[in-house]
Amino acid sequence: MEVEDKSTEKIILDAAKKIFLVKGFDGARMQEIADEAKINKALLHYYFRSKDKLFDAIFQEAFQQFLPRVAEIMMTEKSLFEKIEFFIDTYITMLLDNPHLPSFVMHEINRNPDRFINIIKSSGVNPEYLGMVIQKEVDAGVIIPVSPVHLIVNMIGMCLFPFMGKPIIQGFIFKGSSVAYQKFLSERKKEITSFVINSIRKK
Repeated sequence: MEVEDKSTEKIILDAAKKIFLVKGFDGARMQEIADEAKINKALLHYYFRSKDKLFDAIFQEAFQQFLPRVAEIMMTEKSLFEKIEFFIDTYITMLLDNPHLPSFVMHEINRNPDRFINIIKSSGVNPEYLGMVIQKEVDAGVIIPVSPVHLIVNMIGMCLFPFMGKPIIQGFIFKGSSVAYQKFLSERKKEITSFVINSIRKK
């Protein structure tokens, strides 16, 4: 019975993800999600009592692949450069597994920013700690003086834009080739890591 419950829950989450991505939180209806999952609405409410709980479950599922792992690596004794490499690799891997997530998240962040702030807080990620690590490396002369906030935002932006800008990158730069676009995405991990580290490493 437990296995069956997990299977049904996964079916519901997959169906909800499809509906939310197309219609957003406000436009999605529980009946549509039930229809997509091929179950009745009563069963949907049995697993998830409200649309809010279902929405939160989807994002926790997506972000738990990324945020807790980042929080864990940031607290280790690894070097800043190793942490940067891990952050970029893990972030892009999550985006490759969830390519429609960035545009959806941006829309929903503008609609309800507190929801995402709470998800990030609950993950254990502490941006202040990363800022302290960066400042420590500046003080030790390992990297050039750099604003921790700008460095973090730069890394996130460089990871996100290829997914947000897919219509331009695939449609214009790669003339519509999905193969070339996917190859480009797979190269981003090394390209961004190398760019970021070389931009801050003290010569």
